[in-house]
Amino acid sequence: MGHGVPIKSADDLVHARRAAQLAAEVLAMIEPHVVPGITTEALDRICHDYIVNVQGAIPANLGYMDYPKTILTSVNQVVCHGIPSAKQTLKAGDIVNIDVAVNKDGWFGDTSRMYFVGQPSALARRLVETTYEALRAAIQQVKPGATLGDVGHAIQAVAHRERFSVVREYCGHGIGQIYHDEPQVLHYGQRGQGLKLEPGMVFTIEPMLNAGKRDTQQLADGWTVVTKDRSLSAQWEHMVAVTETGYEVLTAWPGGTGAYPAM
Repeated sequence: MGHGVPIKSADDLVHARRAAQLAAEVLAMIEPHVVPGITTEALDRICHDYIVNVQGAIPANLGYMDYPKTILTSVNQVVCHGIPSAKQTLKAGDIVNIDVAVNKDGWFGDTSRMYFVGQPSALARRLVETTYEALRAAIQQVKPGATLGDVGHAIQAVAHRERFSVVREYCGHGIGQIYHDEPQVLHYGQRGQGLKLEPGMVFTIEPMLNAGKRDTQQLADGWTVVTKDRSLSAQWEHMVAVTETGYEVLTAWPGGTGAYPAM
């Protein structure tokens, strides 16, 4: 343990990496289905069937704290925890975050990414691309001896440069045989502050940036979180391990990063 944070062995990392890669595969598999006219319920069903029947894994979100679905689908002004619904049909111009977690042999993999439905607005594209850049900048801070404050500061610096705000109520987390473990990974902070990173630590970094103010509001369903001013919101999430020399992105995309810069 490092200050109450579990340190993973090389054997542990084999299991964590496998679960992480399965989660990443789900996001790659679903991409061609994210098109105008599909319901978020249909996306959920496709992901559920793939995790269970193809991967032989367990959808980790289903039933977690009574959550009713396999994935979380956060569209436009939804910051996080959007519940798939047969009543919600994606339309051209929407942006959507799909967040998935799987459990394989007792180990959790957790990741999310943004999708454009048709052609997004210029603002939507800039928000999504900036949030990716913020995640990338944060991950590049990860190495032994760095701090979680370095990670949070990197996100803030990118977001504020583009005049976007950083959501503060939700954060990244340690992960392994426990879905949400220590440490908490804040997406804001001061350089040199907070937990000092050690090899074998595994956690998610999952910044949420808003086009407007950072304030959020939870809806009556007890899950869905929206921007208070109803501005657009974007999020990306990777699961990262601290290595002896830097970092490993455990949830790396199977087909590479495409139009986005490599991690």
